[in-house]
Amino acid sequence: MKLNKLSLYTFLFLFFSFKFLSADADSLWVVNNYTKQEVMITMRDGVKLFTSIYVPKNNSEKHPILMMRTPYSVSPYGEGKISPRLYKTYWKEYLKENYILVMQDVRGKYMSEGVYEDVRPFNKNKKGKKEIDESSDTFDTVDWLIKNIKNNNGNVGVFGISYPGFYATMAAVSNHPAIKAVSPQAPVTEWFLGDDFHHNGAFALMDAFSFYYSFGMPRPAPTTSTAPGYKFPVKDNYEFYLRVGAFKNIASMFTDSIKFWKQLSEHPNYDDFWKARDARRACYNIKSAMMVVGGLFDAEDCYGAWNLYKAIDKQSPTTKSSLVMGPWVHGGWSRGDGSNLGNIRFGSATSTYYQQNLEIPFFNYHLKGKESIDKISKANVFFTGENNWKQFENWPPAKVTATPIYLNDKEKLSFTKPEQKNSFTKYVSNPNKPVPYADGVHLRRTREYMDDDQRFASRRTDVLSFKTEILAEDVTLAGVLTAVIKTAISTTDADFVVKLIDVFPDNFEYDSSYCCLGAANEAEMGGYQMLVRGEIMRGRFRKSFENPEAFTPGKMEEVKFDLPDVAHTFKKGHKIMVQIQSSWFPLFDRNPQQFVNTYTCDDKDFVESEIKIYHDADNASYLLLPIMK
Repeated sequence: MKLNKLSLYTFLFLFFSFKFLSADADSLWVVNNYTKQEVMITMRDGVKLFTSIYVPKNNSEKHPILMMRTPYSVSPYGEGKISPRLYKTYWKEYLKENYILVMQDVRGKYMSEGVYEDVRPFNKNKKGKKEIDESSDTFDTVDWLIKNIKNNNGNVGVFGISYPGFYATMAAVSNHPAIKAVSPQAPVTEWFLGDDFHHNGAFALMDAFSFYYSFGMPRPAPTTSTAPGYKFPVKDNYEFYLRVGAFKNIASMFTDSIKFWKQLSEHPNYDDFWKARDARRACYNIKSAMMVVGGLFDAEDCYGAWNLYKAIDKQSPTTKSSLVMGPWVHGGWSRGDGSNLGNIRFGSATSTYYQQNLEIPFFNYHLKGKESIDKISKANVFFTGENNWKQFENWPPAKVTATPIYLNDKEKLSFTKPEQKNSFTKYVSNPNKPVPYADGVHLRRTREYMDDDQRFASRRTDVLSFKTEILAEDVTLAGVLTAVIKTAISTTDADFVVKLIDVFPDNFEYDSSYCCLGAANEAEMGGYQMLVRGEIMRGRFRKSFENPEAFTPGKMEEVKFDLPDVAHTFKKGHKIMVQIQSSWFPLFDRNPQQFVNTYTCDDKDFVESEIKIYHDADNASYLLLPIMK
């Protein structure tokens, strides 16, 4: 039945009216059933941290405490003002369970006193009351909450996404006896090797600039206000960053006011500054249960989720730890239903599944003694391609074999090692015309690039594309990908971007019955080249992140590096593709392709480089695929 125009307007009016009325009703429910308190909690060194506390009016039982510590503000401020998180997100499920919800501005941010420090290093040997870190701030906060909130049951849980995920990790390592369950989600973990602002030493230009121009601005006094972001004069991120040029030109926009921007430029290599900010170094002898959560398509902290879990599992083997990885962008499990990302569909409401079957039961079990966690395995991972959740006793799964898939002549990709002699494919990398990270024109970095169609890149002469024949059977990958590239370059440095791609059949179509039926921007999926995983490696760090080394022009060398873990099935009838390029702009800064300091070099230092990728019997380039039988 077709709706006429008047009926359509009536439907839309009623639909949105219902949504607004529903939100108002939820907000009113919170006001009627909860009391908000705002307190300043004193830390051991005398600094006071601003804390919002939402307490149930129901006193028929004692209630658990669920806390989030954040540098992004606990707004709105004022005891009569309720945070929309409580009624516009799945947090309202915790309200139905009569949780005490606590949110705190971390030290030096918004309304909390003290000095802020990025990824404040963990200090395991604190001496006296003046030596603090985020774990001690959490310990002191929890101690106050347990002693001062009436009708709490003595059990505390901590969770948080992204930067709050880092603070959740620090809560776990505080080992306060009341903290029973912690869930670091998309946790900031390691800022030089894989999270947020560097990947294998390459600087994540676009995210860092957009984020720190506002977040990093100095705060003269406690405030409820957020610093304004940068007003871009050009609404095209590719064009804007290309015009700005070398890093030092961007740095000049900050006039030295942003401390961290200055710090990162002073530490171009993997030195003690970065190592001290690796959250994994603190993950020993954790007493609380842990659930690490992340997204397969998280453009910011995918590395952190996989590797924090592995560190806890290895360094603190008695900890009850679990891993959840779904087909989500950064924080995607907390909003929307998770049924698709851009053009790729996942066949079910994965975010809803996570909330109802994993996170809420996890906290209910450990904090309330309620529900069962029998369905929560050690590793709970969604496999794209086949669109199924799988559970494992550990991650990576036991039945995985590292299997090389080789680059071959004529842009072929094969499980058979090449036999030809002195075979290579070459391209010219021009930093003044870098390869874009996504098709089209954007101002902000897109989330969808993580599974976007790569046909735009396949058509460039500075991108090499190698693909298999049509697969005769499914190929399922579960674990770390390792790229082994044999290369010779004409300059003293270069970047290497390796992308693993699922090439859909030419006649592929989605069944629209469960998602996106009639969507105006529904893509043509026949021949779609889905990015499954991509990663960059700054060539100078090929032997050591601590001690970079120049290439000898024309000399064949090996560049070997890991890509973040993958959980994907290449279906029968599809093809596997590997792309190699030397820029991914402006996602990552351009390599001058000379062995100079990228943070201090000039625009004139950016030069072309001829890149040869070898694929012969003696010098084979390949990816090690973690194939699960």
